[in-house]
Amino acid sequence: MVGDKRQFFMYILLREAHDGLSSLSKRLSTEPEFIENHIPIEMVEVGQFMLPKFKIPFGFEASNLLKGLGLQLPFSMEASLSEMVNSLVGLFIASAFHKTFVEVDEEGTKAAAATSVVIVHQSQPSRMDFVANHPFLFLIREDITGVVLFIGHVANPLVSY
Repeated sequence: MVGDKRQFFMYILLREAHDGLSSLSKRLSTEPEFIENHIPIEMVEVGQFMLPKFKIPFGFEASNLLKGLGLQLPFSMEASLSEMVNSLVGLFIASAFHKTFVEVDEEGTKAAAATSVVIVHQSQPSRMDFVANHPFLFLIREDITGVVLFIGHVANPLVSY
């Protein structure tokens, strides 16, 4: 509906038992209605509230996982991705990477996820170096609508996180 605002929430599930995390994880994975049944339906006054600051990054090379899920063609030389970028040379996906992070601090919660793919020519292209060894900007954009989904910058690419 037009005019509806999206709302984002972060839920923290904490068992009273200090060793209850494994049973909580099991219930989350085996009982589809578990979260829905444990979301508060009315406001509750909270006394002391303490949550540690944390930042959890996660990333992995996703090609084998995607292939295992049946997405074979884009990774093969038979793929015809050249129409996506107006290329006369055949293109295919060489690798796919996925990276996410969640950060909680005094200011609130931040989270992001991005997936990138490396597309290569089926024939050997001429060699071109791309060395991002100084500050740069990046963005992820949906080109049909022009919507920018992620934008950011790297102030010091020599520092790894």
